[in-house]
Amino acid sequence: MTCSRCGQDILRDPLQNRGSAFTEEQRDQLGVRGFLPARVETLEEQARRAVAFMRTFPMPIQRYFYLDALHNTNETLFFKVVCDNIEEVMPIIYTPTVGEACQKFSHNFLQARGLFISVKEKGQIGKILDNVKQDDVEVIVVTDGQRILGLGDQGVNGMGIPVGKLALYTACAGVAPEKTLPVVIDVGTNNPAYLADPLYMGLRQERVSGAAYDELIDEFMVAARKRWPNVLIQFEDFGNANAFRLLARWKDKSLCFNDDIQGTACVALTGFYSAMRVTGGKLADQRVLFLGAGEAATGIANLIAEAIADEEGMPIEEARKRCYLFDSKGLVIAQRTDLSAHKRQFAHEAQPAESFLQAIQQLRPTAIVGVAAQQNAFNSMVIGEMSAINERPIVFALSNPTSKAECTAEMAYQFSNGRALFASGSPFDVVNYNGKTFVPRQGNNSYVFPALGRAATFVKAKTMPTGMFLAAARKLAELVSEEDLERGSLYPSLSDIRPISEAIAVAVAEYAYEKGLACGEKPQDLPAAIKASMYTPGY
Repeated sequence: MTCSRCGQDILRDPLQNRGSAFTEEQRDQLGVRGFLPARVETLEEQARRAVAFMRTFPMPIQRYFYLDALHNTNETLFFKVVCDNIEEVMPIIYTPTVGEACQKFSHNFLQARGLFISVKEKGQIGKILDNVKQDDVEVIVVTDGQRILGLGDQGVNGMGIPVGKLALYTACAGVAPEKTLPVVIDVGTNNPAYLADPLYMGLRQERVSGAAYDELIDEFMVAARKRWPNVLIQFEDFGNANAFRLLARWKDKSLCFNDDIQGTACVALTGFYSAMRVTGGKLADQRVLFLGAGEAATGIANLIAEAIADEEGMPIEEARKRCYLFDSKGLVIAQRTDLSAHKRQFAHEAQPAESFLQAIQQLRPTAIVGVAAQQNAFNSMVIGEMSAINERPIVFALSNPTSKAECTAEMAYQFSNGRALFASGSPFDVVNYNGKTFVPRQGNNSYVFPALGRAATFVKAKTMPTGMFLAAARKLAELVSEEDLERGSLYPSLSDIRPISEAIAVAVAEYAYEKGLACGEKPQDLPAAIKASMYTPGY
């Protein structure tokens, strides 16, 4: 005897639902006969229909909401679509479209995904985590929504970011979807539009800060590790003041990292290694000027310095002198007295510069990195000056979404007469300039954070030290081919992201075993073991 109510429940569970792919036998066994059309389909047939239907929507945001509905209906089918069409789908479920989805989250809310923890639940977080039915969560991505991409405070609307990040953990590096958990910590919002919006889904109050905020985050971190002792917690899109403090507080106590600080740095460092293959010389020979002085800028600058110190055997303080920051008040220099702690370590002896162009003329950098979400800040004068100083200027416009990019790929090549070594935070189309075809590629965190997570959870690491991020950056750089470089690509094709993630996960796991960071014995065939641990969508 079967239970039709149980069968209906299965059809509503995205982790169990197979839709039209339930076999004749399964339809009888599970009590779903009569709730589905007669035809039994394969996963491949379902995926073809889903992709064809997705493509009927003309706007990326429409495709996002269709895929979100599919994600909430049949996770296996969703990931089959994503994995088989990664280059097409990634800009929809991740940046840049996810930014627009976050802005529209409350007005388009249909079904909850993940965990919403508000400051009202302070003291009860352990009980809330006990409500989660998964007993083996490997990766949590958590945000408080304060600094979503380059869009600022999105409050609870920022849930789209953890959902999108975890979809990439699964699609890129094979972390099983049932072992992931997106979380938003709702402490309010300082966004006046949301505070005045009657449809806003979060707490309509100004952000909680200070001791009450820290106690809430501490409670969450302790409760999450108690519920899932080996879980990796990725901090995502916290505001600068909280991001640096939280990372410093927890990085040596728990398996965690901040993607905006460390993940962005890792993939940006790869871009520099690739650029060095074109220009010659060493990382230590570079002089890098950042437009921006927040999480991304100081994260990248610190990892560059760590790499230089490791490769040259020099003190980290000396290595940091290769990197300069430019913030809203001008060049960050030693004479300034208004600097926060994360900026002071890059406050070098130099003359003041009030404009970014003036800073370029004064410092004569080999590279400029945009991480300030200032659209078109790398204009013809800026890139022209970089091209006058350098035969092959390095121009990284890493802010996202696309509307916040410091320049487009076309601008970079046009203003440099085709000489720029360019990377971006959001995707740009192929550029044809002066008879040459350039294939610009994103310095996309998805190259590294899923693989880092796969490695860290595979070896059951207790923490994630800097060496893991250096290992990931160096392995990714090895995967950039000469053909990639010839076309202006500083990264490999995202269409190969699964084998790329496998290779990076192996390199990071090797580092963990070598440095005594792993629990348990190293498998005899580590690459095969990691490959076997990776989820592949299938019924």
